[in-house]
Amino acid sequence: MTGLSRRSFLGAAAGASAATVLGAQFASAATTAKACTAGATVYVGSYTTGANGHGLDVTSRSGAKLTPVRTVPGISDTSWFDRSADGRTLYVTNEGDPNGFVSALDISDVTNPKLLNKISSKGSAPTHLSVHSSGKYVLAANYGTGSVVVLPILAGGKLGAATDLAQHQGTDRAPNAHQVVNDPTGRWVLSVDLGADSVYVYTLDVATGKLALHQQLKLPTGAGPRHLAFDRTGKFAYILQELRPELTVASWDAATGTLKALSVVPAVPSGSTGDLFPGEIALSKDGKFAYATVRGPNTLATFAISNGGSTLKLVSSVATGGNWPRHVALDPAEGWFYVSNQRSGTVTSLPRDPATGLPGAVASSLTVGSVNSVYFA
Repeated sequence: MTGLSRRSFLGAAAGASAATVLGAQFASAATTAKACTAGATVYVGSYTTGANGHGLDVTSRSGAKLTPVRTVPGISDTSWFDRSADGRTLYVTNEGDPNGFVSALDISDVTNPKLLNKISSKGSAPTHLSVHSSGKYVLAANYGTGSVVVLPILAGGKLGAATDLAQHQGTDRAPNAHQVVNDPTGRWVLSVDLGADSVYVYTLDVATGKLALHQQLKLPTGAGPRHLAFDRTGKFAYILQELRPELTVASWDAATGTLKALSVVPAVPSGSTGDLFPGEIALSKDGKFAYATVRGPNTLATFAISNGGSTLKLVSSVATGGNWPRHVALDPAEGWFYVSNQRSGTVTSLPRDPATGLPGAVASSLTVGSVNSVYFA
């Protein structure tokens, strides 16, 4: 059994290719500039170990443009963000290898985060985290060791020592846990594992912080599921695959905690060749569109959602304006996409047409070395 080394994959050479445009309509920066809130605070995460990133930057947003404010000291390899239910604490992964950590920061002043504490993730390269809907725990996915850790939230927002660690097992490759979230009801915890080609469904005892495996949905060998997103109804989950440029549409039964694969949708136009590695998936609030970054061709794909959420169709694929788009986020008003292009070290902004859902051409760019992701405060 062989595993996919995260650091070697992140550092591998890849060439950019021209984007393919399938959609005919594009938004313009002028028509969507009003969707931005001037002065909004945006956090930017980047890699520091063996890379030229800053770790955690605070930026301000005016129109589409991001402007650096400060670098938060002592925060390395920031690769994911979430915040407490009261909004006063920010939690970030510190994707160290072999020793990973999760940091808690006081953001009562969103422009000036202050480190509260840092706790071991009990594994290697924690690449994703989420605050459980109970508000009592932070869940983190250790990519390097293929495990999910449960960290209790203490008084004042600090993190306590792990209450549980769920270890995944690969069949054809070593496990690489890439995401952990709870479902829309808060009853179930789902973890996506790229190496095990699986999505694990757990229950979480909120009194003890213990996980119990309920289901393991196995996808085809070599699919490499990376992240999932639930549709607006909570009845479907869209699983983005990294090793095959595809999305798996799955039904979700919250009553029984059962995930069932239904169909597979390509994330790139027919005939695409070369490196094709999807990165992140995001959905519009109206439930009409899904979006995915694709590294290699360096594109942002748009999917139309229909039939109550059961059907996705690739309708557009446009250039992100950078190299190796690892992450995409919509601003709160959904007027702009912000794409983190890791290898070019740029965060690019693309306008979004609210009627068609389609992205337009790049309107602005911020330079951040080895950028990983952005998060709106």
